[in-house]
This record gives sequence, structure tokens and C-alpha cells, in this order.
Amino acid sequence: MLKAIRISILLFILFFVAVSTWLTQARSTDWNNSLWVKIYPINADGSDESSRFIDNLQVKDFEGIEAFIAREAERYSRDVLRPVRIELGTLIKEQPPAIPSDPNMFAVMMWSLKMRWWSSSITDNQDEIDPDVRIFVRYHRPGHAVTLENSVGLRKGMVGVVNGYASRRHHGANNVIIAHEFLHTLGATDKYSPINGHPVGPDGLAEPERTPLYPQRYAEIMGGRIALAEDDSVIPKGLKYAVIGPLTASEIRLTD
Repeated sequence: MLKAIRISILLFILFFVAVSTWLTQARSTDWNNSLWVKIYPINADGSDESSRFIDNLQVKDFEGIEAFIAREAERYSRDVLRPVRIELGTLIKEQPPAIPSDPNMFAVMMWSLKMRWWSSSITDNQDEIDPDVRIFVRYHRPGHAVTLENSVGLRKGMVGVVNGYASRRHHGANNVIIAHEFLHTLGATDKYSPINGHPVGPDGLAEPERTPLYPQRYAEIMGGRIALAEDDSVIPKGLKYAVIGPLTASEIRLTD
């Protein structure tokens, strides 16, 4: 009898969590109200340079993300004044759980669970009310070898981890990656090759009907890069050179 009660309680908890997650995800893409996105800086390399950069961060440094989402929402005829509202959290001194080097299904699932627990527990002391989406930005000093594309956004848990450079010169590119991972939390999928990182057409290109096709002038945000040729692409310097393509818009329910 006790075992049956324990199992029933566990199933109820799992059901409650599943329903709560579904409702959160559904609300996040109804585009009726502003989504509250909070960005938490992390000194990824422990350098003084990264520390000074983080100390000088202001919420206005991320206004380009708000403007990008608002512009694209309006382009897809969504009538919401401020689709995304970004706030800046205080420094997080602990590194997030490391992404597994062997990305098998079990390892990824365990990492996802750890990441979701870590993201909520590490922000308890500064979040009286939970934001809709948490994005942790790990800043590295410029010139330090780091794979910036090794960032991640989780729809379950509505949390992202971004690797960026601690330099004002890289603010625009950092915001491109933040916007990319943010859209992952809303259900958008990658549209670039996992082998070489280049956008895959047609959905990974901003202008798939352009003649000649290359070079492209803009990046499709989930393609991640401006395609200069089939085998050559660059991360845009800012979100004014990025768009949300039709497939991505459908995935995040910007289109009906």
C-alpha cells in the first residue's frame, strides 16, 4: 500500500511538472504579452579583463535583442508592443554544468536535468520572481581560444548558456548568439551544418531566392551566419544583419 502511494505521488508530481512545462512553453509563444528574459554574466576564464568588462555591463548593451525580436514580430504581423523585455542579473560566480563531451542520449538527458536544476538554484538569491527565460553568458577575454558556437538553448527549462567575448567590439556578435539561443528556448531548431557550421539552404539562408544566391546580405538567425558562399560564412556583427526566416517563425509560432 505504501509503495503504491509513493508511486502515485511521484506520478502526480511528474504530471504536474509536465503540465506546468507545457503551459509555460505554450504561453512563451502566444505573443500576447512580453517575455521576461534575464541575462546573467559569468566570468568564464577568471581573467581581470573579463571581470572589468562584466562590471561595466548595462542592460542597454542588450537592447539590440529586444529591437530585433520586435522588428521581426512586426514583420510577421504580430501586434505586441514589446515582445521581449530583457533585464541584467548580477554576476554568477559558479560555472554551469559542462556539456558532455560524448553527446549520447543518456548523457545529454542527464546534463539537461542538471542544467535546469542548476539554473534555478544558482539564481535563487537574486530572483524573487522567476523570469520566463534565463540566459547565462560566459565571457572570455578576446584572443582567448574558445568555440563561441558551443552555446546551447533548452526549451525544457527555458534556459540557455552562451559563450561570448568580453569586449565592446563584440557586443553585436554576442547579441546574435544570445538571440539564437533564446529562440532555441522557444522551440526554434538549428539551420546550419553540424559538420562545418555553415548555413544550410533554403531555410538557413536569409534570402533563399536571391540571384545570384551568394553572397547573402543577412543571416537567418538560426542559420547563425551570413553565407558568403556555399562553403564560407561569417557571424554577423550585429542583429541588424539578421532576420527570422519563415520556418523559424513557424516553429516559434510567429506565424499561424
